[in-house]
Amino acid sequence: MSLSSTRPHFPAHRRPCGWQALLSPAADRPALHGDQTADVVIVGAGYTGVAVAQTYHALAPQSRIVMLDAETAGEGSPGRNSGFMLEIALAGDASTGELERMSALNALSRRAMASLKSQVDANGIDCQLQRTGTYRAARGAEGRASLSRYREFLAAAGLEFQALDRRGLASALGTDYYAEGLYSPDCYLVQPAALIRGLVSTLPQGVELYERSPVVGLSRDGDAWRVVTPEGTVRARRVVLANNAFSRSLGADRSRLTAIYTYAALTPPLTPEISAAVGGAPWGLLPTHRLGCTLRTTADSRLMIRAQYSYERERNNDEVAADLAASLVARYPSLDGIGFDKVWGGTTGLTHNGAPLWGEIEDGLFVSAGCNGGGIVKGTALGDALARQMLGHPLADIPALFGKPSWMPPEPIRRLGFEAIRRVEQRKGRDEA
Repeated sequence: MSLSSTRPHFPAHRRPCGWQALLSPAADRPALHGDQTADVVIVGAGYTGVAVAQTYHALAPQSRIVMLDAETAGEGSPGRNSGFMLEIALAGDASTGELERMSALNALSRRAMASLKSQVDANGIDCQLQRTGTYRAARGAEGRASLSRYREFLAAAGLEFQALDRRGLASALGTDYYAEGLYSPDCYLVQPAALIRGLVSTLPQGVELYERSPVVGLSRDGDAWRVVTPEGTVRARRVVLANNAFSRSLGADRSRLTAIYTYAALTPPLTPEISAAVGGAPWGLLPTHRLGCTLRTTADSRLMIRAQYSYERERNNDEVAADLAASLVARYPSLDGIGFDKVWGGTTGLTHNGAPLWGEIEDGLFVSAGCNGGGIVKGTALGDALARQMLGHPLADIPALFGKPSWMPPEPIRRLGFEAIRRVEQRKGRDEA
């Protein structure tokens, strides 16, 4: 049985990763060549794949683990996110009616965050990791209603936060664009390309990473799986699909998973005067509406903005840059004309109800996909849990905690539905865009 398809196996980005471009050239790792065997093949060397490899090796140190990535460390989707590392569950998941479940999710998040910080500290990974906390702010009625629900959840859960009015936000962030917000200390900021590069460079012996090795075919080969790249193959009893939405071409349930592109831009380094005017020390702001803007400052005094979404295909980046500039200037009129040093797109795997596609889907074939923008910490937690599940040491009942992904209709109905929902949400969240 072959699980190859005509669906794209990996992303083809229009522009280089902006975070990666700020770093020195990465170490050159080989592509896979020839025919090999392994105990486990992990497709995707992102935060989920790295966590699977680390935990599997720790529990079964004699195993040979091969990781395959279509791109290079830091250049793919793991290096293209906004660099928020949340210690507690995302606001969109928060519910005062499910405090016990949310508490368990928060415990998993904190565990994963502690593991990541320990690795950064122990290995001296220079990724600008800093516990800054995070702001959430709203301007319009829809965003303020969402903010109110999140505040209720934090209060009910006994989690620390500080409510801020327009003046308080202006003092902290240098903009009076938002009507109200709150600050939570449970977040770190990081340079994401530097973090993923550091994590893969410190993988334990017994884990071999091959870059520029997209998996273009996967099929049964007797009692094992045969994994095919353009220049090589690996035969293994177990395969883990940790390449998010692109796992669909290799057997993941495409009726429950889709690919969404998001976009980000970095300004040039700001002058000391301008940097002080926009808040000074590194801070990060997450939107209260799903189509709102993410903002953060960086260690080298840049301002990053992330917004805009497209379905299954990357938009023209020049058009994206113009839209991002308009959103930035609406918040910081003094930055009109400053321009962007870097603009880029990246992908995330999306499920309709936000639950991950996770677990064993065929004999010896496992998947962890559909992070829904949860990124670094969520991917790490799910990867660690999957490795433990594979080896008979379950950490938690992941489907019970996160739920199971709901069904989505096939194309073209799915695209039409996405566009209809996007238009509705854009109108509802237009003040947050």
